[in-house]
Amino acid sequence: MEEYSQEDWGNHSQDLHGYPTDQELDEIPVTKRTLKIKQESSEEAQKRDIMQNIIQILESVQLKWELFQSWTDFSRLHLSNKLAIFGIGYNTRWKEDIRYHYAEISSQVPLGKRLREYFNSEKPEGRIIMTRVQKMNWKNVYYKFLEITISEARCLELHMEVDWIPIAHSKPTGGNVVQYLLPGGIPKSPGLYAIGYEECIERPPSPHMERHSLDPGKEGRVDLETLSAQASLQVEIEPTRIIYCYLGIAEVRTLQQCLFLHFQANTKTFSKDWVGINGFLSQNCIVDPGVSPKSIYIKFVEVERDFLSAGSLVECLEKAIGYPLKFNN
Repeated sequence: MEEYSQEDWGNHSQDLHGYPTDQELDEIPVTKRTLKIKQESSEEAQKRDIMQNIIQILESVQLKWELFQSWTDFSRLHLSNKLAIFGIGYNTRWKEDIRYHYAEISSQVPLGKRLREYFNSEKPEGRIIMTRVQKMNWKNVYYKFLEITISEARCLELHMEVDWIPIAHSKPTGGNVVQYLLPGGIPKSPGLYAIGYEECIERPPSPHMERHSLDPGKEGRVDLETLSAQASLQVEIEPTRIIYCYLGIAEVRTLQQCLFLHFQANTKTFSKDWVGINGFLSQNCIVDPGVSPKSIYIKFVEVERDFLSAGSLVECLEKAIGYPLKFNN
């Protein structure tokens, strides 16, 4: 690795981060600058969440770190054409524990080529690593990887990049039965799909909320009995989250056909002996008066049929989400 002068280090640091100058900031209107910062912070937060999820997957399969020693590490045949989840780590002279610098799913570019970019000082990714080693910020650099199939890469894409689609339902007909209303645009092609439901967690009000509700403060006189009644009924509702409960593989049938079979089952012939995802969805259609059915969601991604039989897709998704799929055997 080449050496830099003190002046070069300063220029190099600015090049890495792409910070605007004071003059450039002055030329950007305040409103546009605020919107740009919010947009960038939102994108950065999303990237951070995805990377954290990838790190959790790598940690869950307990891979060992490998010390980067030479370029021949990435020229080996077993890395040349594989897709993988990989992580880059480092330690320092003061702390031997290896920490993550970066993690990624290499689903389009072979792992060997992608790793070479991270250890090539002429590439932006490699320049950052080179600089930190030269400045003695880091002592050693490491890497780890988990080979994945194309279908597993698409499964992880389904989880991390595809949004949930809510399934609407009709008004109750025939007493207490509702019907699912599938959206249009479901592909007539093979692929992967997931079904989930909305979970809303309620918990008792916090002591802080109770104190706040019962204390009229200096705002004026308040009926304490009314406040007490409100406080006793007040419940903190955490943000809802969607729970995965089923991963489907549309290999023999299309995505549209598979989802239609799940959601258009005849509830008139529903039996309590039904099990699995169809039983769950059918039971959800039978509601008590004044009660809405559980909110159901789907997401899907197209995958070429030839790739769908490779890999361990259910286990892949379960590792990514951190809990078992209720209706996958």
